[in-house]
Amino acid sequence: MSLTGTEKSAILMMTIGEERAAEVFKHLNQREVQHLSSAMASMRQVSHKQLTEVLREFEVDAEQFAALSLNSNEYLRSVLIKALGEERASSLLEDILEKNETTSGMETLNFMEPQAAADLIRDEHPQIIATILVHLKRGQAADILALFDERLRHDVMLRIATFGGVQPAALAELTEVLNGLLDGTNLKRAKMGGVRTAAEIINLMKTQQEEAVIEAVRDFDGELAQKIIDEMFLFENLVEVDDRSIQRLLQEVEGESLLIALKGAEQPLREKFLKNMSQRAADILRDDLANRG
Repeated sequence: MSLTGTEKSAILMMTIGEERAAEVFKHLNQREVQHLSSAMASMRQVSHKQLTEVLREFEVDAEQFAALSLNSNEYLRSVLIKALGEERASSLLEDILEKNETTSGMETLNFMEPQAAADLIRDEHPQIIATILVHLKRGQAADILALFDERLRHDVMLRIATFGGVQPAALAELTEVLNGLLDGTNLKRAKMGGVRTAAEIINLMKTQQEEAVIEAVRDFDGELAQKIIDEMFLFENLVEVDDRSIQRLLQEVEGESLLIALKGAEQPLREKFLKNMSQRAADILRDDLANRG
């Protein structure tokens, strides 16, 4: 029976000794640790042949890796500059390296209980907290924010809404902080944050907290607050609007615009509009939607 990659890794981990295995685990994210630990716990018996094959394969892979252990980033930079010029090459390389950077530290925060994650970062500067939260799943970020006191929650949300990325000078300090918090994890330069991120997080907060956060942002910048509100209200939210408001909306919107909007909408939202139209208008709209696919 052929072994999976995880099973091969489990066998190798059990042959290199506890100290070396522990060092390997330090470089894995939480999900990888769980999968590998599970495979090791499930391993009952390994034949001499299987052990030999695993070690031989590891030796070959290790030799190939060592042979290619050159400064590939600098090589790639040099090639791209010659091909594309300095400016385009720098931009492209930043995107490439950003995608390849490890995010195990952020993944760890995503898997942590919100209370544990909140306790871990609540004493950091609000700007650092904001920078961390924009890298988390929106639901996790909302749950963590809910555990902060109101003053800190409002401060952090305002910083998320106005977030423009991590500048190089701040990146070094942020990386140092995260190294201590997340055991050596670096945070890549972010293109995240901003109004949409703030809106997505606020949408997942409790109503009372949501209203308080919006009011705090409005006190600071009314235009910014309105932009966040605009991003929070999605077309799909219309399914929750009362019928009278839908009828008023139908009086204002052009038929072609409504057709385009409803074309990709879920059936409940379509029915919301159709039931607030005359029978004839509803039948025509149904036919048009069917014809447009």
